[in-house]
Order: sequence, then structure tokens, then C-alpha cells
Amino acid sequence: MTEVRHSAVAPTRTRRLRAGGEIDAHRHDDHQIIYAGRGVVAVTTDAGSWVAPGTRAIWVPAGTVHAHRAHGDLDLHLIGLPATDNPLGLRAPTVLSVSPLLRELIIAYTRDEDAAERPERARLRAVLLDQLRTSPEQPLHVPAPTEPLLRTVCAILAADPGDDRTLAELGRAVGASDRTLSRLFRRDLGMTFPQWRTQLRLHHALVLLADRTPVTTVAHQCGWSSASAFIDVFRRTFGHTPGVHPS
Repeated sequence: MTEVRHSAVAPTRTRRLRAGGEIDAHRHDDHQIIYAGRGVVAVTTDAGSWVAPGTRAIWVPAGTVHAHRAHGDLDLHLIGLPATDNPLGLRAPTVLSVSPLLRELIIAYTRDEDAAERPERARLRAVLLDQLRTSPEQPLHVPAPTEPLLRTVCAILAADPGDDRTLAELGRAVGASDRTLSRLFRRDLGMTFPQWRTQLRLHHALVLLADRTPVTTVAHQCGWSSASAFIDVFRRTFGHTPGVHPS
């Protein structure tokens, strides 16, 4: 990823982006919490992509070069925190669960863009950080491969997440054994092939749902054998069904 902009201070504000809108690659000296009050936000770095609907937020550590993309019309809530304020001790971008209370705290805090830290605003921020400390991490990350063979395989599946070929079949297409590819997935991406493909499919499903694609169509396009199988995986991952997916 090419860095194009640097800002010492990560802004605390609300920003609206139309579907497909982007914020180009940039970095801050501060940490940043990124939350989609409406729509779905994707954050991309050289290490991969993180995606979050309204029940999740993305933590981006200070100094991380990243870009944003809106899926669906997006209300983007951004909170900057000094590099010394890392309530979870996270050193890499991470998706965090957002409770109903944390959601309201984020929206309220970003609604007032006044830089002055008035006493009531400081108290709001303190409660927000307390809630953030209790927010579980979520495995909603599609890591980017560095191995050339994996790049080819992953590009095939990213172009069509519904491709249901086995690892052995994909291996024949790229000239490698399934054993070799399986080893590369674990070594390069830190997860198995099925785990990576599920993350990719969930990522793509969130994008389609943000565009109001019907659930049955999403299931088919993302490679699930049935709508019920997709709904089960979605519920176990996000805690609700795709039919009530925040938009």
C-alpha cells in the first residue's frame, strides 16, 4: 500500500461516505477507533483487510498506514486516542465487539467535535474507554498473503468467493499440491485454508448485505450450500441473523 498522507492527530468526528466511497491510504501518530453507525466499513493495510458492520468497531494502532472503504451508505464515526492511551494493549488492527451502550457512547462522543475537553466530555470519554476495555476481540480479518503461490490462490477466491473447489483442485490449477498449500496457509497467514476462506466469504457477505442483496442470494454468491447454512455461520460469528444486519 502506498502511503499518501500523514496526520499527527487522528480526528474525532463523524464523516459520511456514499456507497463505494474511499479514504485513501494515510496514517496518524494517534490510535484510532473506526465505527460504522450505518453501513459497513472496511479497513485495508498491507497485512490484509478488516471489515465491520454496526455491531463491530475497528481499532487501528498509531502509525498504521490504512485506507477506508464504504459498503453501503456509511456513517463513519472516528475517535482519536493519544498513542499513550491503548486500553487493550493492541499492536495491530483488530475488530472489537460493540455493545449497544458502547455504540451510543461512540456516537455521542463523535457528535461533538469540539476539541475542548470539557468535564462532561472527559467523563464520557472515560466511560467509553472503560467499555472498550471489556470489548471482546473478533476474528474478522482477511490476511493478505505474501507467498506467490498463495497470492494466486487467494486472488482466484477473492474474485469469486463462491468458488467451491477444494484445496487439491485449486492446487492443480496453480501447480502445487494441497499439502504444500496447506502448509503455506498456516505459515504465511496463520490459519487453515477453510478458516481463511470462511473469513473471505463473511467479508464478502457483509459487503453484499450492505448493498441490500437478499440473504439467499448472498448465501449462493458466497459459496454456502444453503441459506440456512449461511445464516447459522453468520449468527455464530456476529450474534444475530443477516436478516437483522445493521444498515
